[in-house]
Amino acid sequence: MNRALFLDRDGVINVEKDYLYKIEDFEFIDGIFELCRYYQKQGFIIVVVTNQSGIVRDYYTEEDFAILTSWMLEEFSSKDIDIKKVYYCPHHPDISGECRCRKPNPGMLLQAAEELNIDLKNSIIIGDKERDVLAGINAGLTTTYLFDESNRIKVSKANKIVSKLEDIYSVNT
Repeated sequence: MNRALFLDRDGVINVEKDYLYKIEDFEFIDGIFELCRYYQKQGFIIVVVTNQSGIVRDYYTEEDFAILTSWMLEEFSSKDIDIKKVYYCPHHPDISGECRCRKPNPGMLLQAAEELNIDLKNSIIIGDKERDVLAGINAGLTTTYLFDESNRIKVSKANKIVSKLEDIYSVNT
């Protein structure tokens, strides 16, 4: 079975910008490539799990999302980082009702585990919101990180709150 590094997109891979869907607005977070390289060398597969309610809100289309995702994956690939798959939830409970894929629900992680033969217990999730951490916990992950560049979050169910992505992998190198 595979161990996975699950990453939220907005706020972990890229700087959080409301309803981001344009390549020209995409800005990678410092340390994301080094973090991915580190875990890839440790034998983890990398999977993105992202809520994208901008789709159901009609701020952008699934095609817009696909174009940006394809570009993002090419950027990772150009740095010898293999993102196995990107899972996304286009729903929002106020508009489309409850679903099993929108974090904090574990649907995207469970689907990834089934499709990619992932050992959830020995996998890791990194998110910038408590709902990311809860999705990991709800899926059975035992290692969770909350990434908070601003150092504002003091309480979380995450194993650790970090202000730099480097703080996650530097202790292991």
